[in-house]
Amino acid sequence: MNTQSLIIIILFAFCSMQAQQIDPDIDKMSKELESKVIEWRRDFHQNPELSNREFETAKKITKHLKGLGLEVTENVAKTGVVAILKGGKEGKTVALRADIDALPVTERVDVPFKSKVKTTFLDTEVGVSHACGHDTHTAILMAVAEILTKHKDKINGTVKFIFQPAEEGPPPGEEGGAKLMIKEGVLKNPDVDVIFGLHINSGTDVGKIRYKPGGTMAAVERFVIDVKGKQTHGSAPWTGVDPILISAKIIDALQTIISREAPLVNEAAVITVGKITSGVRFNIIPENAEMIGTVRTLDPEMRKLIIKRMTEMVPAIAKSYGGDATIKFQNNTSITYNDPDLVKQMLPTIQSIAGKENVLLSKATTGGEDFSYFQEVVPGFYFFLGGKSPNTKDAPSHHTPDFYIDESGLLLGVKVMSQLTLDYLNAQ
Repeated sequence: MNTQSLIIIILFAFCSMQAQQIDPDIDKMSKELESKVIEWRRDFHQNPELSNREFETAKKITKHLKGLGLEVTENVAKTGVVAILKGGKEGKTVALRADIDALPVTERVDVPFKSKVKTTFLDTEVGVSHACGHDTHTAILMAVAEILTKHKDKINGTVKFIFQPAEEGPPPGEEGGAKLMIKEGVLKNPDVDVIFGLHINSGTDVGKIRYKPGGTMAAVERFVIDVKGKQTHGSAPWTGVDPILISAKIIDALQTIISREAPLVNEAAVITVGKITSGVRFNIIPENAEMIGTVRTLDPEMRKLIIKRMTEMVPAIAKSYGGDATIKFQNNTSITYNDPDLVKQMLPTIQSIAGKENVLLSKATTGGEDFSYFQEVVPGFYFFLGGKSPNTKDAPSHHTPDFYIDESGLLLGVKVMSQLTLDYLNAQ
């Protein structure tokens, strides 16, 4: 073995040792901030705001970040907040992202900080709540910003804190979310090298973290199929063209793309028709039918294949029954794709903080996340933080009135996000 090879091995071992332990200052300050994190979280929880309407939420975030002396930009992608921390030495740039919006869901959980907020959403009066845990993400990142700012002399590089609105999707007719942030240059000036994000999970035990390299959450497409037939009396179907029958044939055929054409050994995929609208009366075959649904994919090539085959099948099937049909797609999220090299590099950090036995390699989910748009531009690592109480058997799902998070899980999120940032920048 030559001298150069020996030096490389020693340096690699040293870096690995460094990543295998939490910085004492981060550990100490995280614990000191835990009660404040919970306080912030409860305030956001009690005062939730819908996508692109996070005005008061943004003000609170801004006040905190400016109080830390950070360089803060407001009104990014309408209500987003971005802050920049320059470390003690020059280096790369890490972005950390938290989503800040709530959902049109009326909370049923009986806690002292229960949301009682009501608003109008799509012309309907609804309750508003953080039924997906974005309040916890916001509070965690506020704490990370405070910790890293207080110890910026240890940072070789720059940290960009991104508080993103409208992850759940902007209101109809509006732009928003990660797409608009990117469009407005959030990953520029300075240019971001990597991005980290987390999501609290009501079904994962407190103290545990789940992750997956590659596709971890699905690309989400919304599709609308318009079928045109020929209206006639229900007693004489041979005198018309039935768009409801054509719709049934299309639905049946679309499933063959999944069962007979998609290489499911690569990743899972789903085609779901969730809504059909047609007709007004039992004895009239209508002229039109409309179907609305979703496609979920975890592999870019499968995504292309499925969309291509749907686009070919829909008009062909309608034509074979004497009708016409068109299909239009709207992309809601891309594949949340964890860069395998970045995951491999940073996994030791997470394992050292949570304990190797508590960091679980998991399967992909067919839910979607617009964090995926950031990952299309720069390498990213997105993982799930446990929020389920140890004594809970069947935790209510996200996006439901009974969604609940055990706040004792937030401390781990603060530690991991802080240490990931420090380890990545200082390893460069």
